[in-house]
Amino acid sequence: MTRDARMVIVGAGLAGARASAELREAGFDGPITLIAAEPHAPYDRPPLSKAVLLKEKAPGDCALFGATFFSDHVIDLKLATDAAVIDRAGHAVQLDNGERIGYSRLLLATGSSPRTLDVSGSTLPGVVTLRTVDDARHLATRLTSGQRIAIVGGGFIGLEVAASAVAAGCAVTVIEAGKRLLMRTVPQEVAARIEARHRNAGVQFRFGAQLAAITGTDAAEEVCLAGGEAIRCDTVVVGIGAAPRTVLALAAGLEVMDGIVVDDRLRTSDPDIFAAGDVCSFPHALYGRRVRLECWKNADDQGRVAARNMLGEDLCYREVPWFWSDQYELSIQIAGLPAFGSEVVVREMGNALLLFHLSADGVLVGASGVGRAVGRDIRIAQMLIGRNARVSAGELADPSVKLKTLLVAETA
Repeated sequence: MTRDARMVIVGAGLAGARASAELREAGFDGPITLIAAEPHAPYDRPPLSKAVLLKEKAPGDCALFGATFFSDHVIDLKLATDAAVIDRAGHAVQLDNGERIGYSRLLLATGSSPRTLDVSGSTLPGVVTLRTVDDARHLATRLTSGQRIAIVGGGFIGLEVAASAVAAGCAVTVIEAGKRLLMRTVPQEVAARIEARHRNAGVQFRFGAQLAAITGTDAAEEVCLAGGEAIRCDTVVVGIGAAPRTVLALAAGLEVMDGIVVDDRLRTSDPDIFAAGDVCSFPHALYGRRVRLECWKNADDQGRVAARNMLGEDLCYREVPWFWSDQYELSIQIAGLPAFGSEVVVREMGNALLLFHLSADGVLVGASGVGRAVGRDIRIAQMLIGRNARVSAGELADPSVKLKTLLVAETA
């Protein structure tokens, strides 16, 4: 980088905030501008559906950095501001307040937005999504004892909210269009254990259910299903996934296909513009195909790698995906991409269930776990996946074989 280089980051979620810190950590001493659409300094999202909803943490407790971090590191954090236009020819970003900021390298970390319902009544008061601190603060006021909460969507967000709502004394019904929970993210065996735990807590489920409408006089009062059932409710939480925020990139003429298309260095079709986090679609070196991931670790890792490559390094992004969710006393953890496996090996571990996903030629490509203590085993599986390890199905299935002994396994 030249001495007069300037870095601009659009999006102050985990990926963008981490990239701004990494630029300084790497020794860059030029101007950095971090553009945050929200009025809050960068914060961690995982506690929003758990500790914040249960009022165990205040929103301010979720901050990613200390109160003076950005001023201490001379990072120009622009709150409640968004980028309106990227002028690629002029190497500048125009903000929604009319300000124009030049860049040498630009990082798009615009994240994703919750998908919304397209049925009558979906805009009634009491129909909410959960993505931001303000969303969590609002929803927390509605989770009081005796309230009836209808959750549309049986994914991680919906189920985490369900567990929090039950803990707050609410009556909860989860409405899922698919045949089971977590259809896109975890194997059936793991989903079955999660469902059983929720049922034990009193959560009711409707599977294969299509919404017809949400009705109410002044606010949501019933969720009406296509089959004719009407579910009484005080609040409807919509958790049907998220869409990458690509409007800015599209308008700038960048390549977009299920997210902003980047190479394995996180560079877009414009060599001076990078993308990271939920918004980008990238070729994964371990799997030989393009993926887009919505998870904490991916955003954190890509923020760091993007920052280094913006400074001229040549780092290939090949980190093993890792997801987690905490519901009740259960931890659900996933390493790699289990969907790419063709054989499943089951290991029962007392209070935990582990599944290992092997490719046709015996390479470990994913691992799933649910239970009270699965973290260490999933971390070891993550290392094996990163090494393209070929492992014995028999040893994986045998709980008497310590997984760490498999770290000497042959690599593909």
